[in-house]
Amino acid sequence: MNKMIKILVIEDEKHIRTFITSVLTTQQYQVIPAVTGREGLSQAASQCPNLILLDLGLPDMDGMEIITQIRKWSSVPIIVISARIQEDDKVSALDAGADDYITKPFGNSELLARIRTALRHSNRLRGPLANRPYRSGGLIIDFEKHLVARDGQEIHLTQNEFKIVSLLAKNNGRVLLYDQLIEHIWGPYSENDNTILRVNMANIRRKLEPNPAEPIYIFTEIGVGYRMAEEDPT
Repeated sequence: MNKMIKILVIEDEKHIRTFITSVLTTQQYQVIPAVTGREGLSQAASQCPNLILLDLGLPDMDGMEIITQIRKWSSVPIIVISARIQEDDKVSALDAGADDYITKPFGNSELLARIRTALRHSNRLRGPLANRPYRSGGLIIDFEKHLVARDGQEIHLTQNEFKIVSLLAKNNGRVLLYDQLIEHIWGPYSENDNTILRVNMANIRRKLEPNPAEPIYIFTEIGVGYRMAEEDPT
């Protein structure tokens, strides 16, 4: 099945590009290499990859510009692979339209897991099962019925709490920025204040998590946003 999936790798460091190519070809993905940003943009337009792995520090242009340009015409999943570890860099990349962010160095398992998550999310949004219930462990979120249950027990959430949980669940495995959540729940003209979001999240965790101090469903990416545990494989 992976033989049908094309992954564009935009990376100028040869040893990293070779490593990524080796990992992906072992899993039978088709790899399209690009050494510069301009080459990457050209390949993205001509090859129509299913996913893009993007280094931010390219010799001819900044990766942020590549994300911005691609997002003008494509929703292809973009995973940033970068040595930049500052929270501001992560936020900027995700805010520009990247789907995920991996810091160097990274291992085979992490890379492949992030790719699977991005591809599943992309397929879910486009596929016929877009509104199927989210399931992870004992947690079930039925979007159409507006129902949340854990271990067979229904959990009551307020309207905003359900909106937050639903958005995170539909984007499971991906980090959603604080600003993205605030704008989606309270509108584009709401104050850029994380306090109301944190209060809602604390209430959600008290209801959803077996132990709110050690969450297993909703994780905090400090200074960036929140991430929902990946749903169970179907």
